[in-house]
Amino acid sequence: MNPDIISPELKTVLRRLKLSRMLDTLPERLSLARQQKMPHQDLLLLALGDEASRRDGQAATIRAQRARLEPDCQLERWDETTKAELDRTLLNELASLRFIESHHHVAIVGSVGVGKTFLAHALGHVACRRGYSVLALGADQLLKTLKHARLTQTHEKELRTFLAVDLLIVDDFGLDAMDPQESRDAHEIITERHRAGSMIVTSNRGPDEWLATFADPVRAQAAIDRFTSNSYDLVIEGESYRARLKPRQKTGQTPERKGK
Repeated sequence: MNPDIISPELKTVLRRLKLSRMLDTLPERLSLARQQKMPHQDLLLLALGDEASRRDGQAATIRAQRARLEPDCQLERWDETTKAELDRTLLNELASLRFIESHHHVAIVGSVGVGKTFLAHALGHVACRRGYSVLALGADQLLKTLKHARLTQTHEKELRTFLAVDLLIVDDFGLDAMDPQESRDAHEIITERHRAGSMIVTSNRGPDEWLATFADPVRAQAAIDRFTSNSYDLVIEGESYRARLKPRQKTGQTPERKGK
């Protein structure tokens, strides 16, 4: 029998075991094994390794979708030619995800458009690949969700959702002043995640400026102190990164005329 040909019997068995996706790479693996006179055990390890990698990738993609991460915001797609200035050594340390293992937080601070959200979501993608649960949303969306949940008697359920994940990413924190209820919710989330789970918070303002956005100075001081005493600070300075994300027409492509 030609080892490059997959027999119907083998296909049937693989489908019964829910391993039919191995058929995508198995012919090439069989051909390689024949050329290199590979032992059967090594061939089996190679074929099953392909399937394990495929499943890991699929699981990471599903986790990233559930986390609401931007698909294109990944570290390998960061444009290194940008003039943004940041601590690369610290970024590499954060990419190791040791901060999640030790339940530390990250504050990514910088002016509008420098790439704060991109890097926050990129770290979220790394976490998804490593098997961590992640949730990313804007600060305004988070607070509005909790406010609406009080009206529908689902506040505790929504709060548990934000507290249960390994990594909570909160974007654009501290942009607007919070009312008393929003201040309590922000205080509760930061307090409950202290030493129990990690957060990445992006903001145009440094943590020392967040105090003014809370309605209750006492709660604000308590929450901010817990966060800052347990967080890494990644400061980004430089030109806006958003221009690099702007869609552009491919060279040589003729725009389609309207009305055709």
